[in-house]
Amino acid sequence: MTGTAAPAAQQDQDIPETVQRLRATFDSGLTRPAAWRRRQLHALRRMLRDHTSAIEEALYDDLRKGRTESHLTEIGGVLAEIEHTLRHLDRWMRPRRVSVPMNIKPATARIHSEPLGVCLIIAPWNYPLTLTLNPLVGALAAGNAAVVKPSELAPATSALLADLLPRHLEAVAVVEGAVEETTELLAQRFDHIFYTGNGAVGRIVAAAAAKNLTPVTLELGGKSPVFIDETADMAVTARRLAWGKFTNAGQTCVAPDYALVTHAARDSLLAELPGAIQHMFGPDPRTSADYGRIVNDRHFRRLTGLVAEGDLLTGGVCDAGDRYIAPTVLTDVPSGAPVMREEIFGPVLPILTVRGVDEAVDFINARDKPLSLYAFTRDTTARQALLERTSSGGLVFNAPMIHLGVPNLPFGGVGESGMGAYHGKTSFDTFSHHKPVLSKPTRPDTLRLVYAPHTSRSFAFIAKAVSRTHPLLGRKR
Repeated sequence: MTGTAAPAAQQDQDIPETVQRLRATFDSGLTRPAAWRRRQLHALRRMLRDHTSAIEEALYDDLRKGRTESHLTEIGGVLAEIEHTLRHLDRWMRPRRVSVPMNIKPATARIHSEPLGVCLIIAPWNYPLTLTLNPLVGALAAGNAAVVKPSELAPATSALLADLLPRHLEAVAVVEGAVEETTELLAQRFDHIFYTGNGAVGRIVAAAAAKNLTPVTLELGGKSPVFIDETADMAVTARRLAWGKFTNAGQTCVAPDYALVTHAARDSLLAELPGAIQHMFGPDPRTSADYGRIVNDRHFRRLTGLVAEGDLLTGGVCDAGDRYIAPTVLTDVPSGAPVMREEIFGPVLPILTVRGVDEAVDFINARDKPLSLYAFTRDTTARQALLERTSSGGLVFNAPMIHLGVPNLPFGGVGESGMGAYHGKTSFDTFSHHKPVLSKPTRPDTLRLVYAPHTSRSFAFIAKAVSRTHPLLGRKR
């Protein structure tokens, strides 16, 4: 406990009053000092360590996440983000000096990072801890107050966060609920809104934010492709592809959505994939402690409707009562099949065959820009083509998902896959205003030549200064 904490969130919480209280707290100056920011980050770290068992239980209840996966993809990721932020916070907060042009000297110019105010973080259900708390780390590090809205589709984790966060942090409130509560939250004025979820709701968030000219970060999704050619190490490729696709039962925004495999690589990949899946989850993944379940019945029904087209390489077993879908690989899938028209967000991997990297690039570019693009290839020409001729939130060679674990890499989408980014210093920058501050002495008064009335001497000075600052304006024709 770091100070006087807000009461635990309730379903009938007065949302306007909550936002007003947090704004008063922010306006008091409580959140600005570096010492307060550090206390909050230390308190959040203690919360995670002291309540690890409860967090594990909540994640299991919501998504059947195993203990190891919970630490690898949820608890450990947030702890790493906190440690990185604590290590670098003083440097991030330090004003940054920049140069001034000769015609402005003598003067000093600095960029000061200041908190935005009261921020709203709307989190999804698939990684209900890390995708709630990682943005919160950035908001607190930047000195903001925050309202956190966990997903109602992960009710155990939502309830736990509603209980724990207000007991450990100052200037943070948790609002639980669904559409009604989210709609009321979006009717309030915030200084930044951070939303992780799908594009349809992202548009609603952006439209609501526009009414108050509130900046937004939209972490969305899409169909993240993986390109595989014959130069790849196929045994390693199959293992990494199976891990990236079927972790959290495929319910990962950066999971490989579909694979584009060259004709020369197809047979060897298909020979390796079933064994790689079995090695990870056993002959019956239903009994594996490391394999999760689909979040709810609606998503289960949607996913079972996507496996009708294409040939079944492995998997295909479904159990509605347990919301279980086995790791499933489909081959020879038509490019217009339903499974290729929407983000899968589940344990179904379609494999399509392409002649080479040029056809893969054309296929990717004919669709929305993905959140991530993966490629397993040792061909430098293919790598360069993917780098230069495609656009995606991130590009990773020879492994899926691991770019999220690099705090110095910004994580975010482009186009339909989102706007804005976070992680590490990018999170601090997202929740900060970088204010330019210029200081110029009054003696000597070097601005006197720009004062009216203007003379031929002042004109010559101004023309010379402009030509130095903007060389194109002073170029002789």
